[in-house]
Amino acid sequence: MSTYLIIGAGAMGTAVAEQLADQGHRVRVMTRSASGPRHPSIELVGADATDVAAVTAQATGTEAIFNCANPAYDKWSTDWPPIAQAILAAAESTGSGLVTLSNLYAYGQPTGPMTPHDPLSAPYKKAQVRATMWRDAKRAHDEGRIAATEVRASDFIGPQAQGFVNLRALPRVLAGKGCQVLGSPDVAHSWNYTVDVARTMVTCAQREESWGRAWHAPANPPRTQRELLDDIADVAGMSRVKVTSVPMFALRALGLFNPLIRELPTTMYQFNAPFVIDDSETRATFGLEPTPWNDVLKTTIAARRDN
Repeated sequence: MSTYLIIGAGAMGTAVAEQLADQGHRVRVMTRSASGPRHPSIELVGADATDVAAVTAQATGTEAIFNCANPAYDKWSTDWPPIAQAILAAAESTGSGLVTLSNLYAYGQPTGPMTPHDPLSAPYKKAQVRATMWRDAKRAHDEGRIAATEVRASDFIGPQAQGFVNLRALPRVLAGKGCQVLGSPDVAHSWNYTVDVARTMVTCAQREESWGRAWHAPANPPRTQRELLDDIADVAGMSRVKVTSVPMFALRALGLFNPLIRELPTTMYQFNAPFVIDDSETRATFGLEPTPWNDVLKTTIAARRDN
């Protein structure tokens, strides 16, 4: 039995905590509000993730720290650096491994399936915030100061996931209403099930060969946004709905009043061209496979209906 610290109790922090607890480990989940999943093996801790002393105190005696924090997207530039630096410092001073959850933004516009070895060359500031976090952790790993790894995933699907599927697609389809999507409805896109991402992070924390590099969480074959919406309708037993694209002029107009929407045009390359990950190394190294697509949809739909 080991002890692990998880920073953040969103969909991913919760999934990681529950998987570790189900394995019989002791888990500390740290958030400002001391909120999180309820389980006999999970301790909920209230503390600020930017406070080096607080993170270090909670990381002491742990096998690894999982960085599942999730600052608001429009505040990445200000909120991420102090969190990342505090967690990195805590890992170094306690000897805990560092497993960071990340995304694919920093790759920029792909020219083919993205691999974990692609350069983090996206030119815009928020992508480079995430790139810098990994470079700092990788440098500390290479210098022998910590053991670090990073798990990267595309858009999430799954219960409690905050994103297009849960916030837009599911409620529209289940209400029988048409749905507007960002970018083209008809280009291939990878979707990652939160349970599979959590399982990849847990595996990386427990396998020596994971350290010192990034990994892609396993994903089912890509589905276009239109196919995704059709799949949801089919599995839910609903009629398929009309799918259209949000006009760019409307997006820019809404961005004048909403800082989150204001950020979207910068990342539209993810939805206007194929955005597909190569997870072959994760599968070959760890034997991890994605949960079958229909099972992903059934679980996600059932959770939405229950709520």
